[in-house]
Amino acid sequence: MAGNSSSGLADKIKANILKFCDSDHNKQPDEPTEPNKPTTLPTTDTSNMAGTFTKIPVKRNPNYKAHGTKSYVYALARFGFNPTMDGPYHHSTKIAQQGKFADHAGQKHIGGKLRFSHGLSKKASDGTTGQVSSDDIQNDSLYLTPVTIGTPGQTFNLDFDSGSSDLWVWSTELPSSLTRNSKHNIFDPSKSSSYKKSSGSTWEISYGDGSSASGDVGTDNVTIGGLTIENQSIELAKKLSSAFQQDTGDGLLGLAFGSINTVKPNPVKTPVDNLIAQEDIPKSAELFTCYLGSWRDTADPDKGESFYTFGFIADDLTETTGEISYADVDKSQGFWNVKSETYTINGKQATQSGNTAIMDTGTTLALVSDEVCKAVYGAIEGATYDSTQQGWTFPSKTTADHLPTISLAIGDKEFTIAKEDLGFADAGNGMLYGGIQSRGDQTFDILGDVMLKNIYAIFDVGNTRFGALQRTEPSVNLSIPPSTS
Repeated sequence: MAGNSSSGLADKIKANILKFCDSDHNKQPDEPTEPNKPTTLPTTDTSNMAGTFTKIPVKRNPNYKAHGTKSYVYALARFGFNPTMDGPYHHSTKIAQQGKFADHAGQKHIGGKLRFSHGLSKKASDGTTGQVSSDDIQNDSLYLTPVTIGTPGQTFNLDFDSGSSDLWVWSTELPSSLTRNSKHNIFDPSKSSSYKKSSGSTWEISYGDGSSASGDVGTDNVTIGGLTIENQSIELAKKLSSAFQQDTGDGLLGLAFGSINTVKPNPVKTPVDNLIAQEDIPKSAELFTCYLGSWRDTADPDKGESFYTFGFIADDLTETTGEISYADVDKSQGFWNVKSETYTINGKQATQSGNTAIMDTGTTLALVSDEVCKAVYGAIEGATYDSTQQGWTFPSKTTADHLPTISLAIGDKEFTIAKEDLGFADAGNGMLYGGIQSRGDQTFDILGDVMLKNIYAIFDVGNTRFGALQRTEPSVNLSIPPSTS
């Protein structure tokens, strides 16, 4: 189990928080809050934060290759939902056995216990069904963020994922045949004086395609953008399936809530849990923020750059925006789940009563109901559902004035997805794979990078709410996504 962060962390936060707290954002616990009411963005002078709080630059993975179907299959494997539109990929149930086969009169009988195994399958063109291979799925991360672990620090490029709660890294516990010539940064606990092994604790992540990662657990110091968490639980990879081996990143840092952490026999405190564990840290500092850029925006003022912050909200965004709209978060399933009951296409609003959405930095696409998908692509001339690619596509020659203006609700306010983000990847034959796709029979929307690139996202842990600030693009770049985004 992870311990508390250092008192030095609390002192740093208290010293810096005075630079940006305002009366609304710095409410005391006994003051009522209005989660959905737009508020003035608190400002922060980050120029004087060297050595304390800084923006954490996010690297765009140079090896990432945008592929619509593979990204969709990744979401299928990860969340386990069943597709409601035709396509080669689907979930199937198989009978597995625990025990041995017995041969009686030439007939095979299963001994031991029966169990049902749910997995992702692929239907071939001849109608036969087979297993999904690592080549069928997007196994690489688009965004990677540096994190330092141990004493002295060892630096790793991790996938920051607000849809999961494990912090795992490549480690020396992996077979030497895998690490010997690897380009990954490998965590060596023997070289950290602050590392402690957590006896008896193990972890395992497994997806519907059969891919998995697992290993042992320890605690160590973790530094993220000038913020150090002592005795943070670290999950050391001991086994990685081929799909996990293909990822350019050195592991994952989950930013969801601890209830979906996979450590056994007892879940551990996540970095998010430890962020709010300090009783003397103001609630206004119990947050992290996310600003994701795009390869299309290199000519824009932000140069397409991306960053995270922990403990403060960046002030420079107030120059062009200035208001955050907050939405209550339902964390009962471990996700950043918010109400999302309306959407607007070309000025015409529609309602989906009771609909919700999770804000997920670990998913590239925006996955919504079939109703919304049909409305979106019904507004684009020449758009069609391509069952061979299991996704909606539209002509790459479509100009900006022929693309719809689409807004999705986060809480009580709608946020617009830039037209340039409607095309996710080249689908061949003069078509683009859409950035908005079907969530299948999933009961909530999954708003990934396609939406998050259009807002400044505030994950307010202390107040259990999600804040969003609309971003606008000074220009529209409809270039066909390159093979390496």
